[in-house]
Amino acid sequence: MALVTTQEMFAKAYEGGYAIGAFNVNNMEIVQAITEACREEKAPVILQVSKGARAYANHTYLVKLVEAAILECPEI
Repeated sequence: MALVTTQEMFAKAYEGGYAIGAFNVNNMEIVQAITEACREEKAPVILQVSKGARAYANHTYLVKLVEAAILECPEI
């Protein structure tokens, strides 16, 4: 998984004729489940964080979770 802009993702999806799933995350298990499913399907993904999730899980922890997902799933 790479950290890219949605503009890049949408341009590629438009050219390829596919949609991109976007999912709210707020803990490790959710991030792992989403990235594992995307790995299996070879599908791109947008990981979103709501205001409530930032209050619940703390911005720093959420950033580190996403950074870990990038390292664990480079093929997405």
